[in-house]
Amino acid sequence: MAQFLPLSRAVADNLNSGDTVAFEGFTHLIPTAAAHEAIRQGFKDLTLVRMTPDLIYDQMIGMGMAKKAIFSYAGNPGVGLLRRLRDAVENGFPHALEIEEHSHAAMANAYEAGAAGLPCAIFRGYRGAELTKVNPNIRSVTCPFSGEVLAAVPSVRPDVTFIHAQKANRRGDVLVEGIIGIQKEAALAARRAVVTVEEVVDNFDDLHPNLTVLPRWSVTAISVVPGGAHPSYAHGYYVRDNASYLEWDEISADRDRFREWMQTNVIEKTSDDFAARVEHLRIVA
Repeated sequence: MAQFLPLSRAVADNLNSGDTVAFEGFTHLIPTAAAHEAIRQGFKDLTLVRMTPDLIYDQMIGMGMAKKAIFSYAGNPGVGLLRRLRDAVENGFPHALEIEEHSHAAMANAYEAGAAGLPCAIFRGYRGAELTKVNPNIRSVTCPFSGEVLAAVPSVRPDVTFIHAQKANRRGDVLVEGIIGIQKEAALAARRAVVTVEEVVDNFDDLHPNLTVLPRWSVTAISVVPGGAHPSYAHGYYVRDNASYLEWDEISADRDRFREWMQTNVIEKTSDDFAARVEHLRIVA
C-alpha cells in the first residue's frame, strides 16, 4: 500500500546502488524531480531502463551513475543528441556505458510482459532491422500454432520504477491524464513503484474512474512535488519549457560546464525548488 513520504525519503528507501531502475515518462510527466533526488543521493552502478531516454538520463549518465542503459530512441526531444550519453559510449567518460537498444514496440512489450510476470515478450517486429545484428537479446521464436516466426525480447522487471502524475487521492490511488505512454506497465512490472504528483486530493469523484491508472495496492510510495516534471510538461498544469531543452544542448556539450550546471541546479537544490521553475509556464484555467 502506498506511503506518503518526502521525496528524499522515498528515493532513499526504494533505490539502491546496483539496481535496475526505470524513470518513465513519455513526452510529458517525466519524473525529473525524482531523478535529481537520485543524483543528489549519489547512487552508482545503475541499469537505467526507459523507452525514450532524454535529459534526466543524460544527466545521470554524465554523473557516472549508470553502468548500462536499456532503451529505445535516445535523444534531446526536438533538439538532437544526448551528449553525455554519447561521450560515455564513445569515449568512456566518466566511465564506460553498456547499451542495449530496442525499438519502441519491443520496450512496450517488454514492460507489459514484466507486468504480467512473464520471462519474455513475443511480438511481430524487427523484420529487416539492423538492431538484431548488435543486440543479442533480440531473438526469434516460432509460433507453435501458426508456424509464424516472431520476435522475442527479455521482459523488463525493474527493481524500482519512478513516474510523475497529476494527482493522488488520500488513499493512495494515482491518476494520470493526457498521454499515458508506458508508465502504468513500467510501474506494474517493478518490484517497487514510487510516484511523484502535482497534488493530493480527497477523491476522484468528479473524474472518470478509468483515469485511476494505478490503484493504491500497486504503489509503494507517493511524494508531492509540484512542478516535478519540469522541463517536460504536465497536462493540465504547465506547458513544456522548450528553452530548457535548447539550453541543455549547449550545457551538455562541455564536460566542465555540465558539471558546473549540475552542481548549481541539482546538487545544491531540493525538490521544493521545482514549483518555482514552472510558475511562468502554468496553465491558467
